[in-house]
Amino acid sequence: MVRIIMHGCNGRMGQAITRLVKEDPEVSIVAGVDPFDGIVNEYPVYKDIMECDIAADAVIDFASAMAVDKLLDYCTEKKLPVVLCTTGLNENQLAKLEEISKTIPVLKSANMSVGVNLLIKILKANSKVLADAGFDIEIVEKHHKMKKDAPSGTALALADSINESMDNKYEYVFDRSDRLEARRSNEIGISAVRGGTIVGDHDVIFAGEDEVVTFSHTAYSRAIFAKGAIAAAKYIVGKEPGYYNMQDVIG
Repeated sequence: MVRIIMHGCNGRMGQAITRLVKEDPEVSIVAGVDPFDGIVNEYPVYKDIMECDIAADAVIDFASAMAVDKLLDYCTEKKLPVVLCTTGLNENQLAKLEEISKTIPVLKSANMSVGVNLLIKILKANSKVLADAGFDIEIVEKHHKMKKDAPSGTALALADSINESMDNKYEYVFDRSDRLEARRSNEIGISAVRGGTIVGDHDVIFAGEDEVVTFSHTAYSRAIFAKGAIAAAKYIVGKEPGYYNMQDVIG
């Protein structure tokens, strides 16, 4: 039985994971951390993670970037593996992740969905063929109106997967409103749409002469991210210190 501390337990993803864990005999949530009240959970909830003294095997984080530093301090002190799902981290936080991964297992992915991570593999394997044939690359991502960061971490991960397969020759362009010029060949355009209750929609568009190839992923429910986070927690327990991602989980 994998014992989990749910960091951000009263948020939408924290509650989605809580519901799924109830149906999984291999995992249990032994404690939660969230500064916000109003939800009754079947496990104790702490407003400050430093107050949590319950034994656990891993932490799943779906909180906010502002809470990440204290979370990482806690996991380092307790020698706890952490599945970090929060997006919008700054450069200092990313550097801190790299540093603590030398002492504890850290699993971070921009998107916990199995489908998205399979899409990343597909792009790594096939982007060069289309790029070498002169196809321009654009990424359009759509999310609900409450999402604060843009572009999404998933959109950036998709762009990175293409760029890494092409010797990092591309520049990312997020806004063309200040330009009066034709599109350059060495750019990947990344556009963000925010509205309604869209869970997550990503299109990777390869636009060539007289043809367009589009790779798409649509999330219809947050359950796909919750399932991925639980699978990641099972995977990371017992692993050596290091920096892992969902590509490791899906094999």
